[in-house]
Amino acid sequence: MTVSSSAATRNAVVFLAVIAGGAALLWMRDILSPLALAVFLAVMIDSFSRVLTIKARFPKRVALPTAIVLLTLLFGLSVWVVAENSASFVDQLKDYAPRLNDVIARLAHAVGIHVAPTLSDLITQLDPQRFIGAAAQSLQNFASSAVLVLIYLGFIIASRRGFNRKIVALFPQGGERDKAMVLFHRIRDGVEQYLWIQTVTGLMIAVGAWLVMALLGLDNAFFWAFLIFLASYIPILGGAIGCFLPPLFAIVQFPDSFLPATILFVALQAIYFVVGNIVLPRMQGDSLNMDPTVVLLSLAVWGALWGVPGMFLSTPLTVAFMVILAQFDGSRWIAILLSEDGDPQGASVTSGGEASEAETPRSAARQKVAKGDLKS
Repeated sequence: MTVSSSAATRNAVVFLAVIAGGAALLWMRDILSPLALAVFLAVMIDSFSRVLTIKARFPKRVALPTAIVLLTLLFGLSVWVVAENSASFVDQLKDYAPRLNDVIARLAHAVGIHVAPTLSDLITQLDPQRFIGAAAQSLQNFASSAVLVLIYLGFIIASRRGFNRKIVALFPQGGERDKAMVLFHRIRDGVEQYLWIQTVTGLMIAVGAWLVMALLGLDNAFFWAFLIFLASYIPILGGAIGCFLPPLFAIVQFPDSFLPATILFVALQAIYFVVGNIVLPRMQGDSLNMDPTVVLLSLAVWGALWGVPGMFLSTPLTVAFMVILAQFDGSRWIAILLSEDGDPQGASVTSGGEASEAETPRSAARQKVAKGDLKS
């Protein structure tokens, strides 16, 4: 089977456009990543507002301010939990110093080092002053980015009333407008599904980890479980890193034996393996329609482009790009590769807006949901 020259040229142009787009995203990362985070937070607030309106019967005018207040309180509570437990954790590190010296000595003798260094010797060799400037700069960048995200978020919420008028002006024809709204709702639903999936799976991992750590008597079990839950919002990587830290401190807390740390490591990795490799891919395949391999690849790509914000937003950004690329003939093949079932649009829609006869039952269900959402 030969490929026509026009199709080959079109695919080459799409490929070059993807490379140029990636270079632009990297070049404008300081501007675009705070904006993307603000849009993500705005979608969270809007989703919570709709839940309050539909499930709790809140009036629409009251639902949005209530959602903003509740999410702000949840964010403040999270910061307080981390700050409060971090203070007690730092105080405990002073008591852990002799135990840590003993662990270092045992490890040194195990590898053939007769004169083991102490914790203070290692800290002196690391020269912490070299990292103070970098840490201060990182904190300054984080603070400025957070302020910029909040500013963007405020303007997005303030301008949301004009969104419907802009859609009408951009798409005067009713059919085109309906297609645009279906596209917007698919992206919005993908972000909502991502939040729901990461929250549910993060809770599974955190609760299981807390039970194991509590049974073993590990100090600050709730604090470690909470950190594992927060880290789970970074797909794949976050939960794995969170499950490595508690066993390391179990070695310090129980210096006489490596058995508690070994049990904790095996149990946490077993919990993460079951949730991360069985529950999570199935939920992502059924809800987000993304191939599990694409989830890992998007984590690496967006992390390289935007750092930690890109890793946090990797899945919703990839879902959005998959839906947009599926709307154009030249880039639809990329969206098909990114999708889990080969149907990135969720339905084969004809020009009249009706689903074609070749669509799958799953696609037909998605189209019905989208139309019902528009009517509401």
